[in-house]
Amino acid sequence: MIRKFLLLSLVVSQLTISCSSEDSPETTTEQTLAEQIAEIVKQPYSKLTPADQKIKLEAEANEMLTQLDKSKSSSAIEAIENLNRLLDISTVDIFNGKNDNKVEDILNISGVYGIYTWNNAKKSWDKTDSKTELKFAFPAKQSQTANNAVFSAKGVSSDVKVKYYDGYLSSNNGGKEIYDSIFLPSSSDATLTIDNAQAATFTQTAKYSSKNASPDEFAYKMTLNDGYTWEMSGKKGTETTAKAVLTYNGKNLIDFNSGSTANIDGLIENDELIQYRGKANGLFKLMDNFIIVANMDLATDGADKIALEKTLPNPVYSTKTYYSDINTSNLKYSEGAVLNFNKNMKLILVSKKDGTKIADIVQRTEKSGSYPRYVKWVVDTKNENGGYWTYDSNDTSIVTNEYDEVLYLKFSDNTEASFSTYFSKGFEKFETRFEDFIKAFDKK
Repeated sequence: MIRKFLLLSLVVSQLTISCSSEDSPETTTEQTLAEQIAEIVKQPYSKLTPADQKIKLEAEANEMLTQLDKSKSSSAIEAIENLNRLLDISTVDIFNGKNDNKVEDILNISGVYGIYTWNNAKKSWDKTDSKTELKFAFPAKQSQTANNAVFSAKGVSSDVKVKYYDGYLSSNNGGKEIYDSIFLPSSSDATLTIDNAQAATFTQTAKYSSKNASPDEFAYKMTLNDGYTWEMSGKKGTETTAKAVLTYNGKNLIDFNSGSTANIDGLIENDELIQYRGKANGLFKLMDNFIIVANMDLATDGADKIALEKTLPNPVYSTKTYYSDINTSNLKYSEGAVLNFNKNMKLILVSKKDGTKIADIVQRTEKSGSYPRYVKWVVDTKNENGGYWTYDSNDTSIVTNEYDEVLYLKFSDNTEASFSTYFSKGFEKFETRFEDFIKAFDKK
């Protein structure tokens, strides 16, 4: 579950190159993020038993589920999902016949115009030229055929021009990669209307100094008339910061605040250079109930991953130990990944209401499955390897094992409980509903 919240900032930030958030309404001090985390970490552990914590956590987590469940009736989210679906069925080329676009791409252009109307009979978009607007007319629901929704966008160009990857030519045409050159927007706005009534607005701004797609500052805000508001903001520097807030009718559901010493421009040039990754920390506030504190050494974690991969056996199919070597490698990798996570990623679940630490968040290795290979080793003294593998539909003795790195809560008495067993089906439903909520904005 925690992974989903760690990934939230990445998933939604892909909606546009620029995303936003103002400071959380709850911020009343001038403490830095590091100071806030240091203060929270000093809090004592809860004295509740793990069994009592389970009851308390489920009740409070499902309070958040109740709020997210209201997104089921969000006409704006349903319309955005349907627009993405239609763009999958029939792609459009807003860059003059070069590029296939998604909803998030529409906000990332400036100086591009055209009116696209969904043709339900042909299952394609009809284009009308325009010199003033970029607009899409389409059905708000998958079950509808009438074009009762309109998504329109406009942008102001910056002076930063970048190459935009757009696929490659066929082998008959040289097989070369294709790039569009576009000016990144310094600001853009979009509006979604349904039945001539405003359903959602989108705004974003960005400031650039480097000549790549990474802005020095960005701000993004999505407001749905159904009551939801999603804001994100960020600033690049010696310490890069990012903030995000999801609210429903003014009540904070998620408040995310993070800082990182990563060299963003260096990573854009070569994301494999671990020295550019630095360290990161963050606070994830979930309604009025929970805080997840994160302290992460990304540079060391990257180095540890490289070192781990060098220690893994290299299975060779022509040898008798091929499948056992695969199992050894899978287990060693999972155990090593868990060791690295627990060393470099320090996560703590805190009760915001009680002001106490609930548990540390750690990883453990668990077998996820064993799969028969339906093969057998045939001894052959003439073969340089002493034999060879052959298919046998009746032989299930050779299996390969796979492993997962599973998140656990580690309590003050050193007892542990995995999320999958600690929370009931009700909490799993909460996770599913949360994924459904952000699904509409997930870049395909």
